[in-house]
Amino acid sequence: MMIWAVVATIIAVLLGITGIAYRRQIKKISEQVRFQTEHDTNLRVNGGLPFSELNNLTDSINEIVDRTRAIQEETKKGEESLRETITNLSHDIRTPLTSLDGYFQLLTEVETDEEREHYIAIIRSRIVSLTSMLEELFTYTKLQNESYELALEEMDLSRCVMDTVFSFYDEFQYRLIEPEIRFSDERMIIEGNVEAVSRALQNVINNALEHGDEHIRMEFYRENERAVFRCTNQVKEGNKIEAERVFERFYKADSARNGASTGLGLSIAKGLVEKMGGNISAGVDENSFYVEISFSV
Repeated sequence: MMIWAVVATIIAVLLGITGIAYRRQIKKISEQVRFQTEHDTNLRVNGGLPFSELNNLTDSINEIVDRTRAIQEETKKGEESLRETITNLSHDIRTPLTSLDGYFQLLTEVETDEEREHYIAIIRSRIVSLTSMLEELFTYTKLQNESYELALEEMDLSRCVMDTVFSFYDEFQYRLIEPEIRFSDERMIIEGNVEAVSRALQNVINNALEHGDEHIRMEFYRENERAVFRCTNQVKEGNKIEAERVFERFYKADSARNGASTGLGLSIAKGLVEKMGGNISAGVDENSFYVEISFSV
């Protein structure tokens, strides 16, 4: 009986010590968690004692803390991105609006029909430009929604490429540019969306017209099992293009951000092409810049 009493006493003492250690460790963990909630710190919760249950608890707490920090970082980046977006949009929209206000003022002061028609034509062109900008912003916003999908069907990519390029005939004439065109005669069928493909091609060609120099070359050909459209333009003197950034929203080679462009054209082209399962890439070759779009055929 004496032995059993001693054993029971020892067990009771051990349980008491263990209980005290548990309580102290839980208190310590609680203090660490409280400290983390009150301070911006990278310290992690530490169990400190070889109790598997408490160690599992601290691991779970640390996992939650890591996820919370990641969410906070993403939120911070999102807020910074939103501020950048608002700043850029304010600049891009303010420019044509300010211009419109000025021309409206001039319109109220004209004395001849000729002057009136002149200013009305300018105002109309500014409104068209502003409408185009807002349409780009709307399209870009839609593409950021992961659930947004394009209706795809079999389409004649060859016909779409030729029709889109031909639609720029007047613009090339106005700018006194005679583009170099190398198109395959082969008919190439893809799974795509005619409007989306045309919009992507338009944005690529517009980019070449807006930021390129006089010479523009457009190619359309088959490479293995892919149909490829490639648009190449000479880089304007003084422009330094970072090819790895051209698909970023609001990126422009000219940091002054002049012109009635949102800087979203190539970003939208990338979004549309990828929604259709295609590939789009860009690069700089000496003094030439190119954008290449390809689809499986």
